[in-house]
Amino acid sequence: MFGPKHRTTQRPVTLSGIGVHSGEKSALTFLPDPDASGIRFRRVDLAGAPEIPADLEHVSETELGTTLALPSGETVRTVEHVLAALSGAGISSVVVELDGPEPPILDGSFQLYLEALEDAGSSELDSDVPCLTVSSPLSLDVGAGAARYVATASDAFRVSATIEFDHPAIGRQYGSFSLDNGEFEGEIAPARTFGFEAEAETLRARGLACGASLENTVVLNDRGVLNDALRFPDEFLRHKVGDIVGDLALLGARLDVHVIAERPSHKGNVALAHALAERSRRDPAGAPIVDIQQILQYLPHRYPMLLVDRVVEFESGKRIVGLKNVTINEPFFQGHYPGHPIMPGVLIIEAMAQVGGLLLMDAIDNPDDKVVYFMSLDNVKWRRPVRPGDQLVFEVELVQRRSSVCKMRGEGFVDGQLVAEAELMARIMDR
Repeated sequence: MFGPKHRTTQRPVTLSGIGVHSGEKSALTFLPDPDASGIRFRRVDLAGAPEIPADLEHVSETELGTTLALPSGETVRTVEHVLAALSGAGISSVVVELDGPEPPILDGSFQLYLEALEDAGSSELDSDVPCLTVSSPLSLDVGAGAARYVATASDAFRVSATIEFDHPAIGRQYGSFSLDNGEFEGEIAPARTFGFEAEAETLRARGLACGASLENTVVLNDRGVLNDALRFPDEFLRHKVGDIVGDLALLGARLDVHVIAERPSHKGNVALAHALAERSRRDPAGAPIVDIQQILQYLPHRYPMLLVDRVVEFESGKRIVGLKNVTINEPFFQGHYPGHPIMPGVLIIEAMAQVGGLLLMDAIDNPDDKVVYFMSLDNVKWRRPVRPGDQLVFEVELVQRRSSVCKMRGEGFVDGQLVAEAELMARIMDR
C-alpha cells in the first residue's frame, strides 16, 4: 500500500556544532532531493563524499545511538535525532550533507533540526511513500528483561511508551503520543537527551559522550538534575519516544501503527523496525493495487494456469508483492497426492514467475505487444508444503536488467513462513 507523496526540502539549510559522542566539530546541511531517492547521509569530509542510505540494511551499531555504515567502512553516528526531525517535518527524501563523523548534537533535542527544516520549506514530489501497517498484533522481546514491544494496526502513527530508571528524578514514566497532526513538534521535539554523571568517565574512555555537556544533555547525579530545569516533567520519556520515531524512520515508510514500548532502546527500536518490515513483506494487508481484471490485461494466462489473484505492493522497476489464494477447488488437487492435497512445487514457482512477469510488464513500452518468457531457474528451494486454505505471498525483486533480459529473485511465504525461493531469468519478447 502507499500513502502520501514523497516530500523534500525546497532550499538548503545548514546547522553546526559538535558531535555528542565524538566531540568533534560538525556541520550538517539538508539538501533538496527531487529524485525521491529517500534519505541519504553524504560524508563530504571523506574522500569521494560517500553516501550512506538511511535504511535498516546499513545499521551497524545501536549503543547509545544508531550508527549507519557502508560495507567499505564509512560510517555516520547518532542519526536518530536527524531522522526523527525529518519524520516530524514530513520529509522523506533529502540529502543530509555532513562535514564530520556525526551530526551536531545542538541542544540535545530534536527541535532545532525541526525548526531548520521548517525554515527550508518543503515541496511535494511525484512518487508515493509506502504505507506500512500490521494486520495482527506483533510482539517482540529484545533480550531478557530488556526492551519489549507490541505493534498493532492503527489509522495513524502513535507511540505509547514506559521507561523505568532507579533514579529519583525519573522512576517509572508512561505516556502516549500521536505523531501525526503536528503533535511531534509540540510534545516531543523539545525533549533533550539525558545521561548520568557517574557514567561519564567510563563512557569517555570508550570514545562515547565526549561532546556531552550541560548545554546539550540533561545530566543527572545521585540527587537529581544538574541542569537549571526540565522542559517537561517527563522529558526523559518524551526523548525516548523521539528516539523511537527516529529509528523507525529507517523503514522509509508512513506508519499506520500503534507502537507500545516497555523500556525502549536503540537496539530494540531497530529490532522492531526489522520485525515490522518482515511482517509487512510476508503478511500484506489492504486493498489490492492491481486486481484480477487488471492482471488479465497484462498476463496471457487463463484458468487453470492463471496463478495470481492480486498485487498488494509495487515499486516500479524494483519489486512487487502478489498473492495466490490456494483452495481445494484447484484442478491439480484431483491428481496430486489424492487424499493428502499438496500444491505442486513447480506450480508454486510458476505463480512466483507470473508475479515477476507483472513486474517486468510495467517496465516496458507497449506491454500489449510483448510477452515474458522465462529462460532459467537457479537456486530453487522448497521449504514446506502448501495446502488448501493457504495464502501464498510472493515477493519478487528485479536484480538486474540488460536490454530485454532480466534477472529476478523471488520468495514465497505462507503465514510468514518461507515456503519457496528461486532466482529467475526471463526475456521480454514481441508477441
